[in-house]
Parts: sequence; C-alpha cells; structure tokens
Amino acid sequence: MVTERIKFWVNQSGATMVEMAIVMPLLLTLLLGFVDFGYAFYQWNAGNKAVQSGARLAQISAPVAIGLPSETLTQSDITKVGAAVPAGTYDYVCTASTAGVACCSVGGGLCKPANASQAAFDAIYDGTANRAGMHNFLPMLTKSEVIIEYAASGLGYWTRPSGPVPTISVSITNHPFQFFFLGGLLGFGNITMPSMLSTVTGEDMKSTYP
Repeated sequence: MVTERIKFWVNQSGATMVEMAIVMPLLLTLLLGFVDFGYAFYQWNAGNKAVQSGARLAQISAPVAIGLPSETLTQSDITKVGAAVPAGTYDYVCTASTAGVACCSVGGGLCKPANASQAAFDAIYDGTANRAGMHNFLPMLTKSEVIIEYAASGLGYWTRPSGPVPTISVSITNHPFQFFFLGGLLGFGNITMPSMLSTVTGEDMKSTYP
C-alpha cells in the first residue's frame, strides 16, 4: 500500500497538461494585450493625424461659424479703420450633436445650429473631393467628438477685405480607445483617449472647398 502511494505522488503523467492549463490563459492575455495596445497606439497616431488634417481644412475652407467672415469687415469708429484687431475680440466654438447637427457658440454662449454651416463642418469631418477629412484618418470618430474653435489672434486689421485672421483650433475629445480583446476581458473598453489638439492661423477661408 505504501509503495502504491509513493508511486502516485511521483507519477508525472499529465503534468504538462496541468501546467499548460495554468499558463495558457496568462500567455493568451499577454499576447492579446500586445495586439490591443499596438492597435491603441495606432489609434493615437490616427487621432493626431485627424486633428492636423481637420485644422488644415479649416484653415483654407469656408468657416463653420457663419458670423466669422463679417467680424472685422465693418467698423463704426473711423479712427480704428486699418488698426490691428485685438486678440480676444471674437471667439466661436463649433461642435455637433450626437445626431451630427453642427452648432456654434459665440463668446461662450449657447451652441446654436443657426450659427453654424453644416456643409463647412461636414467638409472638415468627411473631407472633400481632393482632401481627406478627419473621419478618413480615424474611422471610429463621431462628429460630436470634434470641436472647432475660431478665436481672434491679434493678427489682421479692421475692415480687412479678406476678412479676419483667426487662430483655428481643431480638437478631439471624449473619444474612446477601441479594444477588441481586453475591452470585455479586463474592462478596458471604457478608457478614453486623451484630448488632442492642432492649432493653425487662418489662411484663405474662402466660400468654396478645396
């Protein structure tokens, strides 16, 4: 009887399978983690490229804020005609609802669709015939995660024929990382990508789209 007990404890049959059953989940989690975090890094780069592309389109296309072109064209005080437009004179912040309807706030007021050009917002988000938009670089991006701001930069002058010269900031906020494996396994599905921003100076904000 004692001999049989000794043989049982020293028997190695099936040991490899037991070890694999213990180690395999850890190895799979590690492997899938590498895949997911590699994809997250790709999304981070794509987000940066998206804001850069959006800022460039906003710089050379019709502004989303309808009231922006007329900001510095009129000046009742004749002594100010030709004078530099002070920084902070105007500030338009444009975004979209979850349904994709564009709106703009003026000077921190309510975001109203009447203040925004839907066509101009869509051109920055979707791109144009000749230029890729933000959505082309980051396909999971939604319109409500895009913010486009036009603020007085201190450049340009009152009654400038070509309109104001704003500082344009395009940013992405509240965009979640997409985790295929670790989202459900470890709860990584609720991790939000840090906000990213690209800022340029208005160049040729014409009424057409490149």
